Amino acid sequence: MTSLPPASGRGSGGPGDEAAVAAQLERPLRGEIEVAARCPLGLPVVERVAPFLADGSPFPTRYWLSCPLAVRRVGRLEAGGGVRSLARYLKAQPQAAERMHAANARYAAERDATLDPEAEPRPRGGVAGGSGLGVKCLHAHFADSAAGNDNPVGEIVRPFVEPLNCTIPCVVQGETGWVRNPAWREPK
Repeated sequence: MTSLPPASGRGSGGPGDEAAVAAQLERPLRGEIEVAARCPLGLPVVERVAPFLADGSPFPTRYWLSCPLAVRRVGRLEAGGGVRSLARYLKAQPQAAERMHAANARYAAERDATLDPEAEPRPRGGVAGGSGLGVKCLHAHFADSAAGNDNPVGEIVRPFVEPLNCTIPCVVQGETGWVRNPAWREPK
């Protein structure tokens, strides 16, 4: 299995990264980010997201996927019934189910450790706000795994997504800042 390189400058998420992620998502960011994984071209793939958005609303997804190639590939898995298939898999595989429970607990604990104990309302749940063996969003599971965390669903998804083998960057710096690169195409 191929792994994404670790984010250089972890803890940064400065203006350049924020602008690149906004261009990847094609919308302004709604909260603070920190790059958790980068592609071989050095662009953000996964961001660690603050538990509250700028407007104060809770955001349960701790790891967010911004890479357009990864988003497309995971989207195909979801469209093909991947969420239901992986939920059935977890129910049939006790070891994977145990790991998923642990992943949800770790995810929630990591997020909760950043919160003021008095903060209300509080984000709830584990990966993508899930609990138990519920699988809600393969994008969130892949992002959690790609950020270096133990996530059995993300591990199963990764070979369908990686390698992120773009030869042309998905976003570039234009005259007015970071923009989607019109020359970018999904590699075969």
